[in-house]
Amino acid sequence: MLTSAVKGSKLSGVSADRDFDELRRDPDPLRRGRRATELIEQYNQLGVELARIRRHAIDCARSELDMKDTDIAPKIGLTKSRLSQLMKKAPVVERLFFGHGPVSISVPYRYQTTDRERPLIAAEDAETADQLADLLSAMAFVTTRHQIEPDRETLPDGDTVVVCGPKSAPIGASLLEADPALRMTQHGSRWWIEEVVTGTRHGSPTDESSPQAGDVAYVARQIRDGRVVVHIAGIHTIGSLGAAHYLTNNLAALFTLTDDTSCSMVIRCVLDDRHVTASELVAGPFTW
Repeated sequence: MLTSAVKGSKLSGVSADRDFDELRRDPDPLRRGRRATELIEQYNQLGVELARIRRHAIDCARSELDMKDTDIAPKIGLTKSRLSQLMKKAPVVERLFFGHGPVSISVPYRYQTTDRERPLIAAEDAETADQLADLLSAMAFVTTRHQIEPDRETLPDGDTVVVCGPKSAPIGASLLEADPALRMTQHGSRWWIEEVVTGTRHGSPTDESSPQAGDVAYVARQIRDGRVVVHIAGIHTIGSLGAAHYLTNNLAALFTLTDDTSCSMVIRCVLDDRHVTASELVAGPFTW
């Protein structure tokens, strides 16, 4: 069975035929060329995702059906040598955590006054986007970058990673509202990530009466209309960087727990002079 990410692709069945027909009939050569570029990118991403699904199917046949490669290969239309070759370079199974791609990465900007009022992106948010782009590129995703305006309410199209807390833009608060397991709340001057069922709160170590070098972040994966939205929100901006650190180093183990579900969790990171040195899962993952 195809995963939700592939079922939501715009490139399946009748839709793909319509895309080609519209492309061929478009009289504007520049628009036709631009759309052809977009479709090539999308088809390449879909091809990578299909290769991931095939790898997962072969792994399942090995583990669940106790089959050998010599028996699997003819059943799926390959020779044994070709199967071995493809498995060595097939995309990792945990790639599905981010959808099938392309994937956009969005971070918020804030209006600050320096020599004049201008939109600025926090250095930690920019570094978070860079780390996520490196992680996604390593898994053969095509990525694009976007900025989230302070009044932004809508998500970018397609699979996306949104790095945005509820204070930064309405889209951050809207994504949190869809989560039945975790929420971000403000009590006094402090923000907390709170478990809905138990009421357990997770706050930033830097906000304690005896501050420690660290932070916590909310991380969620939501499936919306057949696409994947990964939402990251640190209590402070450095927390989002800690979340990127955790995903980079623990994605395979995390995906074994969550599979292709909507889920959320709390990540804590340890800092050394504003650099993330370690990160860990402290609550969750809660699947929903």
